[in-house]
Amino acid sequence: MSDLARFLDDPGDVVHVTVTQLEGSGPREAGAGMFVSPDALHGTIGGGQLEYMAIDHARRMLADGQDHTEMHVTLGPESGQCCGGRVWLALERLDRAGRARVIGADARNRQDDPQVMVFGAGHVGRALVRVLAALPVQTVLVDTRADELSQVDAACDKRVVALPEAEIDGARRGAAVVIVTHDHALDFLIAAEALKRPDLAYVGMIGSKTKRASFLGWARRNGVSVDSARLTCPMAVEQKGDKRPEVIAVQIAAEIMSRLGQFQSMQANMEMQE
Repeated sequence: MSDLARFLDDPGDVVHVTVTQLEGSGPREAGAGMFVSPDALHGTIGGGQLEYMAIDHARRMLADGQDHTEMHVTLGPESGQCCGGRVWLALERLDRAGRARVIGADARNRQDDPQVMVFGAGHVGRALVRVLAALPVQTVLVDTRADELSQVDAACDKRVVALPEAEIDGARRGAAVVIVTHDHALDFLIAAEALKRPDLAYVGMIGSKTKRASFLGWARRNGVSVDSARLTCPMAVEQKGDKRPEVIAVQIAAEIMSRLGQFQSMQANMEMQE
């Protein structure tokens, strides 16, 4: 169950606030939305005074029993924002059918999110899937050890398998592969399989420049042809000093999202040229 589905599973009243139109500059694009209950929020329309005004309006709707209204806000000095654009908002109280409609639409939209396959459920792997849980990706966590996977509290697809490298074949086109297992030999097998897939957006392996050299040497000795330019190792190379798993995970997640965005832009440009 997604975070949104959990939020909407609460039986209390909730208002869906949606950006329906934007002229000029604004904090969020048309289609962005948030959900407002009497004492909780999910999502954002960009923060600042615009969001505060929308929250206040939504809660007054709940208190007054109103089902639907609209807001038109100019993002200037009078609204406490300097974007300079104009925003139209729709506010709708959700009944049971409305909640089901939103949850269904969210599930369909998430099917199009890029896939991130994390190999290794140790400290870094667990920290990484916690970070990824808040991002628009579908996360798969793979390990040979059921006891390590049992410690994962983040929402993701957890797979206990005997041969993790075999999971690469099922990775979706444009996926990111992150290799953070407890075993260098296993890391090398997974990386070799991933680098056979030119349609992956990112292949990252935890380790140092020395480990990268060791992998390339292993590949040569075993007759494995790899495109070393496509291997990111070390990952998050600008991260220095602080080696706590949570810090490393944030840096890797940022690198993954950047690479996924680049891949999607490249694919869109290629489709336009065809």
